[in-house]
Amino acid sequence: MIAALVLLLGGSVLHPLLLGAPRQESQTSNTQALRETRADSAIVASSAFSGKELTAPPTSGWLKSGGNLFNQNYSPLTQINRETVANLKAVWRARLDGSGAKPKYSGEAQPIVHEGVIYVVTGADDVFATSVKTGKILWKHQASLDDTITTVCCGWTSRGVALGEGKVYVGQLDGRLVALDQKSGEPVWSIQAERWQNGYTITAAPLYYNGMIIVGFAGAENGTRGRVKAYDAKNGNLVWTFYTIPGPGEIGHDTWPQDNEAWLHGGGTVWQTPAVDPELGLIYFTTGNPGPDFNGRIRPGDNLFATSMVAIDAQTGKYRWHFQQIHHDLWDYDGSNPVILFDVRINGQVRKAAAEANKAGWVYIVDRTNGKPLIGIDEKPVPQEPRQRTSATQPIPRGDAFVPQQVDIAPEDFPLVNQGRTFTPFWKEALVAKPGARGGANWPPSSYDPATNYFYVCATDAANLFKGGEDDEQITPEGKRYLGSAFGGAPIPASGIFAALDMKTNRLVWRQRWKDSCYSGSVTTAGGLVFVGRNDGRLTALNAATGKRLWEFQTGAGLNAPASVFEYEGEEYVVAY
Repeated sequence: MIAALVLLLGGSVLHPLLLGAPRQESQTSNTQALRETRADSAIVASSAFSGKELTAPPTSGWLKSGGNLFNQNYSPLTQINRETVANLKAVWRARLDGSGAKPKYSGEAQPIVHEGVIYVVTGADDVFATSVKTGKILWKHQASLDDTITTVCCGWTSRGVALGEGKVYVGQLDGRLVALDQKSGEPVWSIQAERWQNGYTITAAPLYYNGMIIVGFAGAENGTRGRVKAYDAKNGNLVWTFYTIPGPGEIGHDTWPQDNEAWLHGGGTVWQTPAVDPELGLIYFTTGNPGPDFNGRIRPGDNLFATSMVAIDAQTGKYRWHFQQIHHDLWDYDGSNPVILFDVRINGQVRKAAAEANKAGWVYIVDRTNGKPLIGIDEKPVPQEPRQRTSATQPIPRGDAFVPQQVDIAPEDFPLVNQGRTFTPFWKEALVAKPGARGGANWPPSSYDPATNYFYVCATDAANLFKGGEDDEQITPEGKRYLGSAFGGAPIPASGIFAALDMKTNRLVWRQRWKDSCYSGSVTTAGGLVFVGRNDGRLTALNAATGKRLWEFQTGAGLNAPASVFEYEGEEYVVAY
């Protein structure tokens, strides 16, 4: 997939030049696509950012993936607002030397902005530093990934870089974690954090916090054991490791069978950049499905901490609390959306919240001090299939689902399969159900507006076909595909959902349905806007309160990452990749 990088300025008289990423249909050189001016930005190395700097909503730059440590994807800037957004024009166009242009790559990285320089990583893990002022590429680092990597689950991509202590940090699909000099792009250190041959890859943007680089590893479909690691930002030395699937003697190990080693291959990998509350000293993330994905016979029990929200101590990596969203997950209902932190007034009291939009179609809202539900999440009985060792109950959030949770097709259209809704189990008879594993809220980051307490979700209304009954119950070694049953798409058209929910009630405020999926994530602003990208290349600004479209721009290539909003030399900009 070919992505696009677009810089836009909220003025009224501007050069209509597009900042775009590599396109297969164009052979225009990088120099041709730049402005004639050569007034380049000098790269200013980042400091050891404090927790206070990274917690505040970003203004002069966009310092981390998600905007701040709370992952709110929110800008307090107001130059571009509901009245002025019609004047938003493209400024310049830069090309990224063809990196990530092949169809197997996907450009899913949110741009990072610091002191007049934009940092972005392509789906090929190549990193570019680009001048805000001119669009000129100031330096690039080529990852030179091995094309024979076989354990990539869901697309060749990277979802961003981290800045800190004068370095740019990037995780790679081959399991390497690399620190680059922020001024030159030259490698400072590089470590083999995990091996791709064992099923582990890095797709999330690393997190810089308090002198550490914190990173999760993808690969739950490959017989892996999920983990989050922290490294010294100066030299790459390992500081701590937290395993998302507990071992013998650890909290939660009793939710796995004691007569086999299913826990060693239990999945629960981390797909996104964690959130941090410096005041509480906690890091928050959600985890992916247990392994194998669709066969529960091998792993009776709740399978902690798979498909859960988890809080750990930022300095030590020690467990603090968890909330499991899906017990004994059989449907690949990953917690793959980034956790967002915010304070919200509920029943007259300001509460510290953590929320995440899940593939099952709900937003789960808990107290971030202890993991207890804030609005209410009720354990309710669900249909049973003894051969799958199904959980008797599942936690159901109070409020509204943001995607349909029931297949709405005529039975005669699928005479040989069962039809179901969320938590319908399956075995030898095939089941078509919603949401599917590709539905609900996947990785595209949500956003939050602290002024209205609205939470914005990019989602997909999609069904999947599930079929169990596999006789082979051998535990798969690391690095081998470990699904446990048949699985595939259902011949039912999918559509995109973009929705706003009120976090005081978890009720829908408005919802839009698109013909294509919603895959970019979103960013909100104090100007009353929410920016969201489309697969066909449109970047759209909506009235954040009503969802009404106020402005739209065709970038020329699909947008698969949230935009970033920042101020430079007194002007507000929007940049999207």
